[in-house]
Parts: sequence; C-alpha cells; structure tokens
Amino acid sequence: MDKVFVQGLEVLTTIGVYEWEKGIRQKIRFDLEMGFDNQPAAAGDDINYALDYATLSQKVTAYAEQNHVELVETMAEHIARLILTEFPVLSVKVRLTKPAAVPNAAGVGVEIERFASRSLNG
Repeated sequence: MDKVFVQGLEVLTTIGVYEWEKGIRQKIRFDLEMGFDNQPAAAGDDINYALDYATLSQKVTAYAEQNHVELVETMAEHIARLILTEFPVLSVKVRLTKPAAVPNAAGVGVEIERFASRSLNG
C-alpha cells in the first residue's frame, strides 16, 4: 500500500479537560499518514489522480481550530473520520501530539489507525 503523509501540521485550538485549558488556545501537532494508490498519478504525471494533501491539511486545520474537545483521543477520532469521509483514502493514521501538556516531556498524545469501509473499487 502506498502512503501519503503530512508531518508536523501545527494548529492552535482549545483542547483540555482542566478549566484553565478551556479558556486558552494551545498548539497541537498532527502527523498524518494515508493509504492511497499513487500509481495512477505517477503513471500520467497527473495531479488530478493524486491525493490533494494541501486541501486535506486545510480541512484538518479548519476542523481543529473550530471544534473544541477535551481529549486528544476525541480530536484524533474526529480527524480520522473527516479524512476517511472526505478523501478517497483506504486508511489513515493520525498521530496527535500535545507539546506542552507534561513538564519535561517534548509532548504527549495518541496515535490511531482507521480504515475505510469501501474497497479499492469504490
């Protein structure tokens, strides 16, 4: 399976379970990996057959900025569902890091992998 990835997509959002977190915006970072057949795009050198990672990144950013949740687990699930619903991918791996959550740690977070319910033939 071919992979398309977006690494280090940083977004400012409201996320957290503590009251003080609900009134501020914090940086979160997404590393996204999508299962996608790159052969048609490569064969014809045609962007129309490629996964549009710029649009995907814009939609993930907009969603995370506008939808506030308490848990990184919830945000990761929502982002995975968004990508599987709006883009022709067979799978998505979402790694969400919250850099400032724990003192003395570069970041904490979750990584999930979800699969499309459709087959290669649609």
